[in-house]
Amino acid sequence: MLKNLPSPEIHCHQEHVAPPSSGSRRRRLWDLDHHCHCPLVGVSLPIDTLRRLVNKALGGSAVANDYEVHAGAVSECARRCKLSELMQDELDARYVREIQTFKAAKSALAVAELWIKYLKAGDVAGAFWAALSHPRCDMPLQEAMCKDLHMFQHQAGAGVRLEIARFNALAEENAVLGRELGKVQERITRVMAQKTADIERLNAELLQVRAEAIAKDSRIVFMAQDLEALQASIPQLEDKQRLQKRVDQMAQRQQELEAQNGDLRRRLAVAERVAAERAGLERVAMGAEAGALQDVQAMVVQLHQKMVLCVGGRSGNIANYRDVVERVGGRFAHHDGGVEDNASVLDANLAAADLVICQTGCISHNAYWRVKDFCKRTGKRCVFVENPSASSLERGLAQIAIAKPAVDVLVPELPR
Repeated sequence: MLKNLPSPEIHCHQEHVAPPSSGSRRRRLWDLDHHCHCPLVGVSLPIDTLRRLVNKALGGSAVANDYEVHAGAVSECARRCKLSELMQDELDARYVREIQTFKAAKSALAVAELWIKYLKAGDVAGAFWAALSHPRCDMPLQEAMCKDLHMFQHQAGAGVRLEIARFNALAEENAVLGRELGKVQERITRVMAQKTADIERLNAELLQVRAEAIAKDSRIVFMAQDLEALQASIPQLEDKQRLQKRVDQMAQRQQELEAQNGDLRRRLAVAERVAAERAGLERVAMGAEAGALQDVQAMVVQLHQKMVLCVGGRSGNIANYRDVVERVGGRFAHHDGGVEDNASVLDANLAAADLVICQTGCISHNAYWRVKDFCKRTGKRCVFVENPSASSLERGLAQIAIAKPAVDVLVPELPR
């Protein structure tokens, strides 16, 4: 209990002391009219702070309730004592910013305007103390401020009740949301547990796959080392491999040549039967070499802009070959039959040619069979001649104009 603290009811009937209207010194707490002490202590000093100041003034702990502490503090504000001085210092320290703001007011009207500004903003605790203690605060302003604060407390109480109702509604809604959140968290926990199990399973599978990959890489490295050691142990391995590859190619080529030889034998039998029939024609052609040009000129219509490919022949006669072909309106192309030109180019020349003259006397075996096989497959007109002279080429052109089969053989001998 607070001791020697007069009851607040005793001072409520005391005469009001008019505040000073002049001077620059701020009024002290005990200088204020007593009916200002109750709202000032209740609004401007929180109960916890007020209890601390009372305990400090009494030198112990007050066992009174909050109302008794408030009432005793209000009674002590009427006189200057240890408790009132402590409250004075606490109010000055707590609301130093508001005191500095009100210090700029030089009249009661200016103080009233600042007070209304703070009242509308709802910040009345510091402004009430700064205005009451201001040297220009007169009795009418003091009473008006007390009335304003009284109504403000009523409105604040109504607002508190409204806020309490809202708080209760929000608390109920929060409880519902909390239960829903608990259910959601429970579901999330189950899902997370499932996902964690899946992740652990996938990690285990990943580790197994990585282990298998490492094992395979290790086996590949060991096999590569064994292969290098084996290759190092076999002398001249690359030469042997190259020779083996060459042997395989030769074996395949031998099979192709055997098949071509069988076909050639059949064609040779046919050629022998035809040879007798063409012997007269050959003699006429051999005896009438001078008139071959006229026979070739008769082919201008047939050879106009046609590509004539001459395979083989002597290099010195190439100009004569070209002159013979171009005189009858054809276009000349030549391939040496594999002696100098690349044999791989022969297929491209054969594909581009319209007529083929094969000089069997100056051609390689490979080129001979390549020309023969290509013309057989494609049905392209081809004449094989043995003599590499220009007159033989002229007879070959004349023979193409006369002959009907796709491949004509004037000399059935194999190239040498």
